[in-house]
Amino acid sequence: MSRTLRRLLTVVLALTAVALPVVAATAPRAVPAATTSCATPWGSTSEWVEPLGAAPLTAVRTGRHDCFDRVVFDLAGPAAGYRVEYVDQVFQDGSGAVLTVPGGARLLVNVNHPAYDDAGNPTVVPVPAAGQEVADLSGYRTLRSVVYGSSFEGATTFGVGVRARLPFRVSVVEGSRVVVDVAHRWS
Repeated sequence: MSRTLRRLLTVVLALTAVALPVVAATAPRAVPAATTSCATPWGSTSEWVEPLGAAPLTAVRTGRHDCFDRVVFDLAGPAAGYRVEYVDQVFQDGSGAVLTVPGGARLLVNVNHPAYDDAGNPTVVPVPAAGQEVADLSGYRTLRSVVYGSSFEGATTFGVGVRARLPFRVSVVEGSRVVVDVAHRWS
């Protein structure tokens, strides 16, 4: 091997020895799932938006996330309004009957959307009865129950039972979903 080639090889090896630790130190590293930050700036006071019009409610769904549990109220059109707040008891609109809502704390969720169309036909299938749980929450960390109350004068009431009075947020997603997220813990 020529002297020039040996020098070149020595320089390349020396640069590689210096560069590899620097590259390894600056390479992005995956964050383990256990270190997920669940900091939420949410609170536990009432949230509401005044009604502007009302497309019917079509479905109620739930979901689990790393830091919160979610209830989604699907609508047939733009979201008109809602009211979500912690209460001691949830009452059925129209009759005033107290709804049994299992959980350590209860959220009253009132969406300003009927569960029926203009002809009076139900838009949520299967049609829930007052006091009926409408979601299977087995395995959820925070949600304990989602109970149908009633649909009265263009608004539909639900009681959402949660483990304890925890922070929540309400948002409108894609214009036609009212979403209630309840954090797993205070941060």
